[in-house]
Amino acid sequence: MNSRFLAATAGFALIFTAALPGQAPKPAAVKSGKITRTPDGHPDLQGVWTNATLTPMERPTQYKDKATLPDAEAKAYEQKELDVNNIDKPDAPLLAAAGSGSGATAVGGYNNLFMDRGSELARVDGVKRTSLVIDPADGRVPAMLPEARTRNASMFRNSFNNVKDRPLAERCLVGFSSTSGPPMMPVLYNNNYQIIQTADVVMILVEMNHDARLVRINGTHPPASVHQWLGDSIGHWEGDTLVVDTTNFNDQTRFRGTAEKLHVIERFTRVDSNTILYKATIDDPSTFTKAWTMEFPFVAAQGPVYEYACHEGNYAMTDILGGARKLEGEPK
Repeated sequence: MNSRFLAATAGFALIFTAALPGQAPKPAAVKSGKITRTPDGHPDLQGVWTNATLTPMERPTQYKDKATLPDAEAKAYEQKELDVNNIDKPDAPLLAAAGSGSGATAVGGYNNLFMDRGSELARVDGVKRTSLVIDPADGRVPAMLPEARTRNASMFRNSFNNVKDRPLAERCLVGFSSTSGPPMMPVLYNNNYQIIQTADVVMILVEMNHDARLVRINGTHPPASVHQWLGDSIGHWEGDTLVVDTTNFNDQTRFRGTAEKLHVIERFTRVDSNTILYKATIDDPSTFTKAWTMEFPFVAAQGPVYEYACHEGNYAMTDILGGARKLEGEPK
């Protein structure tokens, strides 16, 4: 990360206000058992859920031939990840890299206070996964097309010129596209969701930036000319799995550089009283060489979901743009 980027983005972490540690919903102590059903006979997906996990999106190179890990090896990996993010450990790598102070006073390390990535790798079918990506089999996101790289480079070339060029999350319009979804991915913190289900609509309240997704059961998509921040989601049941089809994205969502042609298919399967298995297939022929799929669990959590208040004044935006103007005025 170069000094220009650091200076221009100074203060970014101050934009968001989240629940302090100890306030966020924790995994619920619910025993696995027979799943409950709604009056219309479908599995009941309602409740508060978390998808926090230490499993990275793409498989680390040291596990290139290992899609899963035995519990003993997984525990060692998990402990290493927890040590890296431990703000109370003075020699934690992330804090040491900050270059000033130690522990909670380390410059650059204060954001660890708000991180909530969980404490374990994602467990699916009884084993720990090394990546969220399951297809391709190597656990890696397919290559981006050259035209997509060019498109994204042009979008961010002048990203410090004005407020409207900055990312949506910085502007408090929507949460990180990878949490609000689709797809709904775990990030550094606020990985909680509340689902309310009726026969006609499934509502998913996303903790990050309090976005609300409405999935219309047996609905139809609007004309292709209609674009929405989170796309248009319609759902149907395939046996005990809720399948959600989302299209009609606008050109600003940009999940991993995607464009308006993004098409996401999500599958929600209640595997037991404590778990929803979530699978999402991402297809954008204008961005990736082929479609790809992720899979990971949503685990029952003790609610409620606390309010996520994006900073009303958005003071960091002034710092970001001001930093860019200062850099522009410095001798080359």
